[in-house]
Amino acid sequence: METLTQQKCTACKKDAPRVTPEEEAQLKPQIPDWQIVEVEGIPHLNRTYKFPDFQTALKFTNRVGEIAEAEGHHPALLTEWGKVKVSWWTHAISGLHKNDFIMAAKTDEIAAQLN
Repeated sequence: METLTQQKCTACKKDAPRVTPEEEAQLKPQIPDWQIVEVEGIPHLNRTYKFPDFQTALKFTNRVGEIAEAEGHHPALLTEWGKVKVSWWTHAISGLHKNDFIMAAKTDEIAAQLN
């Protein structure tokens, strides 16, 4: 089975399926440091990464932006001195799609390269 980081995002429309509880139980262990939180009733994958300085946090932000553009799936990013908060969710379905888990795993991979 392919890991999440080996997979590509699929185009997502309003009728795309949200992840089921069973799928979530399968996918979540691959991104153990991410939290599923509800924001205005919509589930999001959230994680805050810590870095030694602003320059590294900004480099991380830019790399996440590059993969987001390449995959056509974009997060919310808050970059501060020494940390970046990342949130993934799928706007079109107001919830979580497999794409969000794929991108969370790819985001972890970028962070591992910088630490």
